[in-house]
Amino acid sequence: MKKIILITLLVFSGTLYSQTVFDFLRMDVSPRAAALAGTFVANTDDPNVVFYNPAGLNLLQGRQVSFSYLKHLLDINSASVAYTQEVKGIGRLTGAVTYVNYGKFTKADEFGNKTGEFGAADIAFVAGYANEIDKNFYYGTNVKFIYSGIDNMSSTALAFDLGALYVFPESKWSIGFSALNAGFQISSYAGIKESLPLDVRLGAAKTLAHLPFTFYFSINKLNKNGVDFKERLKYFSLGGELRISKVLRFRFGYDNERRQDLKIVSGAGLAGLSIGVGIKIKTYRIDYAFSSLGSIGGLHRFGVTTSF
Repeated sequence: MKKIILITLLVFSGTLYSQTVFDFLRMDVSPRAAALAGTFVANTDDPNVVFYNPAGLNLLQGRQVSFSYLKHLLDINSASVAYTQEVKGIGRLTGAVTYVNYGKFTKADEFGNKTGEFGAADIAFVAGYANEIDKNFYYGTNVKFIYSGIDNMSSTALAFDLGALYVFPESKWSIGFSALNAGFQISSYAGIKESLPLDVRLGAAKTLAHLPFTFYFSINKLNKNGVDFKERLKYFSLGGELRISKVLRFRFGYDNERRQDLKIVSGAGLAGLSIGVGIKIKTYRIDYAFSSLGSIGGLHRFGVTTSF
């Protein structure tokens, strides 16, 4: 019972009290993005931006692939892979998959007699397209097929992402906008249809002129209903990436929503804070991130990205 409660309430901290399904789509799958507290809406140099704003894929060079792994609480594990390449005369095409396995659970009848075990998992398949609207102005879109399974039951959905990005090359600013997970259930658990975790985001990134540092900022859940302007300010995150050398990068982030949701009587501790490093070896970048859930624990993410 303790395991089920933890999964229900804490796996996707920051989405507590949600009335939607497929909330695993809100997870930060990339260690680099997670170290920056998910502030990837205006990113322009990572294939994992497909999960945050597909318009950011336009500025990538060549073919790129990225693999990420997340060790969650208990025996919950998640992984993702993203691949993107430019197709001459068409635009940039991307394919990605993100998967979560929640481990094994004890199955019992109405009298509490154990009858075996069952599993639970979620998976989303993503197909993306990105191109240029005008000079320094880009757009991108994704189509997602989503599957969720618990024992012998399942639910499926179709979702869409839409993003836009404008870049100011001289001042090294980028501004991004995305609407993620707009769609509908195809089939549902127990025949009850629920809404998907729609998330409208606005973000910016700025690389400093005289310091190898990039600052990221994002306002999330702009579509959230029933909150006033002051409450809406709760849903922001920020991050920074310092390029220490050609090989090493240090990252940090702050997720205000997560910190507020995980605050207890004695305080929030380190909840909402994240750190990470990136190490580049030839054409490979190896990333690690730690995200704190306060007194609950922390999440460890690992990833490898390369271009060819």
